[in-house]
Amino acid sequence: MTNIPPPVEELRILDTELRQLDARRAVLLARRAWLVNALYAAPPAPPASPVRNAPRPETTAPGVQNVLLILGGILLTIAAIAFTLVSWGRMGIAGRSLVLGTVTLATLAVPVPLLRRGLRSTAEAVAGLGLALTVLDAYALHEVVFTGTDGVGYAAVASAVLAGVWAAYGMGMGLLVPAEPTDRAGDGGGEHPRSRRGPSATAARVPLRLPLPVALVAAQLPLLLWALAVQASPHTLTAALLATAAADTFVALRVSVEPVRTVAAVGAFGLGAWGVLAAGWETWTASGPSAAARAAALLALAAAIALTAARHTPRPDLALGTALTGGLLVVAGVGGVLRASLPDEWTVPGCLVCGVGLLAVVRTGLPEPVRRGLALASASVQALAVLWALPLVAIILLGPLGWVERVWSGAPADAREAVTTELPWPAHSATTPLVLAVVAGVLAVLGRGTAWRAQAWVGALVLGWSTVLTVPAVLELPYAVGMVGQALVTAAAVALAGVWSPPRPEVSEGETAPVRSPLSLTAMILALVASLGLACVSLASETATLAVLAALTVLFGAAARRQGLGVFCAPASLVYAAALLCAIGASAGWQPHHIALLVLAVPVTAAVLAARSDGSPMTVSVEVAGAAAGLLAVGLAATDPPFLALTLALCGVVAAGTALRADRRYAGYAATALFVLATWVRLMSWDVSTPEAYTLPVTLPALVVGLVRRRRDPRASSWTAYGPGLAVTLVPSLLAAWGDPDWPRPLLLGAAALVVTLVGARHHLQAPLVLGGTVLTLVTLHELAPYIAQVVGALPRWVPPALAGLVLLALGATYEQRLRDARRVREVLGRFR
Repeated sequence: MTNIPPPVEELRILDTELRQLDARRAVLLARRAWLVNALYAAPPAPPASPVRNAPRPETTAPGVQNVLLILGGILLTIAAIAFTLVSWGRMGIAGRSLVLGTVTLATLAVPVPLLRRGLRSTAEAVAGLGLALTVLDAYALHEVVFTGTDGVGYAAVASAVLAGVWAAYGMGMGLLVPAEPTDRAGDGGGEHPRSRRGPSATAARVPLRLPLPVALVAAQLPLLLWALAVQASPHTLTAALLATAAADTFVALRVSVEPVRTVAAVGAFGLGAWGVLAAGWETWTASGPSAAARAAALLALAAAIALTAARHTPRPDLALGTALTGGLLVVAGVGGVLRASLPDEWTVPGCLVCGVGLLAVVRTGLPEPVRRGLALASASVQALAVLWALPLVAIILLGPLGWVERVWSGAPADAREAVTTELPWPAHSATTPLVLAVVAGVLAVLGRGTAWRAQAWVGALVLGWSTVLTVPAVLELPYAVGMVGQALVTAAAVALAGVWSPPRPEVSEGETAPVRSPLSLTAMILALVASLGLACVSLASETATLAVLAALTVLFGAAARRQGLGVFCAPASLVYAAALLCAIGASAGWQPHHIALLVLAVPVTAAVLAARSDGSPMTVSVEVAGAAAGLLAVGLAATDPPFLALTLALCGVVAAGTALRADRRYAGYAATALFVLATWVRLMSWDVSTPEAYTLPVTLPALVVGLVRRRRDPRASSWTAYGPGLAVTLVPSLLAAWGDPDWPRPLLLGAAALVVTLVGARHHLQAPLVLGGTVLTLVTLHELAPYIAQVVGALPRWVPPALAGLVLLALGATYEQRLRDARRVREVLGRFR
């Protein structure tokens, strides 16, 4: 009797079985995927050899065949050469002609039946022998028939004839041999057309690969040999090279046979490069405009070849490279003509104008790789022009630094002398501003509406700034006019930085400030660089120094009010203010330590500005500038100790005032250090040698600070709160007491150490207890040392070792008790803080 479950139960059973089938199917699919990957990843297994340990063949049948064919062809060629050179003279005219004609024609005809039988490799070898025999025929004709002709001229004609004969022979084979030969048994090494997948029509029409490439190789020689035969000029010889390269380029672009295209490409690049180098040398050594024009025509021919190849080649990378080369050749040719026709300083501007003219093809209908290549050529020319102008810009920027060693030595005659100092002026640099201006204009015009607009405008700004900066020195304007021009450049850069500086939005806590505009940042950097150069140039004259430093202080101080510029302009204004105060003091004849007190006005101003601009990005830069001015004041006052102490104390007051701000509490440490240093310098100026006079001014504030900290944080360690303050006085005093033969210092130090120890024991403080106890013990040992030495001297020499041995025995016997005592002492000290 069949027990049929209810529908619900049966549905549950079916679902369970289906899930199990799905799980099993997933496992099987995963296993199948792994096996497929393993089979594809593993190398194919070698076929099972019927004989174990069978010897492995060291070469293949086609390889053996090719070696045999090559060796046979070489031997036959050597035999033909020997026959021509040795046995030729033993035969008459008829015999010679009959042998040459019969052997050559027979050899060239043999490949036809071989190809029809599918013996391609053998046909190639025999055809190569036939081509070699034609060369020997040409040599034999020259030795017998054309004995009076010039060898080089005959070689030119023979190479041209051989190239034509070989090309006709290669093309004629395509007419004599059917495109689809019948399948016949070959020699094992023949390559049957059916063995290749999808033979091309060209391959069917050119059954032999050797004649056409060899014909093209021979075609490289006629023009070059002809030019050598007629002793042509270097220009004609270069033209022959370029003409041959042009023919190779045409063949490489039009012929579809791969070996021929390869030979043509190699010939085009090789002979083209040779011709370009020769034309470039002719351009460089041209003695006049006519010679330069002829060399430029050769470079123009090379450029035309390169551009034609770039326009018709299907490979974008090759088109880009050849177009770049063609554009550079055009500029080189024009530059050679300009160098021979115009003064030297106009060569670079002329090449630059020609390079800029290449940009006219950017919006033409030429292929994209060609346009990109010409644009890169233009960019390369402009970059080279800027590199040519860089030495002059570097001299104008770095030359004024030489006035630091010759302050107020006298105003120079003109702006060029002001910036060169001891540096040589570059030759042919009169057109440098023009070059910089042209490149700046190109960047500004082409950068509009492009993805690299910001970078282009930054480059245009830098180049424009360099242009204006170089004009006074190039034109040799008066010294005062040059400084006024540089001041205007600085002010204009600051104004542009303010115009391009975006308004700073409100930034909530946890967010980052917005990125500055590249143009604004660049303009600000250029303004700072120009102002530094202006300040250095002004050092030649006392009046100029005071006027320029005052103007720069006011300029950057006013610009600091502009939102976004304060982080640069405020510290710059403070730096120039410090320099102005130094100049004022030097002009008044003050000593350096007197000028130091005047310079302290800058740190005070910086502290006030930082307090008023709390939270602003320029706060840190202002404080850094103020600290640098403070260090300058300390350095100026170092020659006079009393003034140095006063300067340090005033710097400490500024630091203490800064520490009143909630976010600058750490400045209190600097204030304390400055006050201590001021005290020490004052004591040294008074010839005070007592160490306590130097250490107590540190100990007392340190102990007060530690006491305040312990009250705010009772869990703070006594070593952190009181350890540094106590060690500053106790350690130097202990060292001084050990070298002091008198009794007052050890007595006072011992009393102080006893008080410190008792205070530490009373309040359960570990640091005072340990430091005070250690110092008290060492002072006591120092005072008792003479008596101990007397006692030790009175004892026999064996007593100290005996006592040491007894002590060690006692310790060993009571080792465990000593450990418990040490543990108890550690626990007691551990309960202290």
